[in-house]
Amino acid sequence: MTTIEEVTFSDLSRHARDVAAKLKGAERLRITRRDGGDLILTTAEREERREEAVATIARTFAALIKSDEGARALLLALPETFPWVRHLDPEEVQEFLVEIVQAVRDAADIDVYGPLSGIVAAWKATARIKADPELHRDLTSPLDATDYGVVAAP
Repeated sequence: MTTIEEVTFSDLSRHARDVAAKLKGAERLRITRRDGGDLILTTAEREERREEAVATIARTFAALIKSDEGARALLLALPETFPWVRHLDPEEVQEFLVEIVQAVRDAADIDVYGPLSGIVAAWKATARIKADPELHRDLTSPLDATDYGVVAAP
């Protein structure tokens, strides 16, 4: 991962030429703001290269998962990328792989990145529960017939 140089939003507004000059030597600049989330500034050419890289990765994963050999290779690679998958059942690991490949395709095809993080977080939470025998037992044991009343909407 490359280091991103930071400048303040005030620097950008007051010294736009200097900030633009910094961008020539950097892939991206992080624009920090006091009143909101940080922004990332990059060139259109670099962003287009980045989008093409994501699309290439997505197409490669999608092509690999279509063959038994390719899917097996991806399944074998998952523990290196996500060590916690060792706590999942083999069927769950396959389901995770299919979901993550679909999410990567969505990121490349329709510029939607949020579900990818959500899928990883949800499966990691599942693995965390399964890794703790006591917690797993508590969450998977049958409930008694006690009626605790109406649950208020959040």
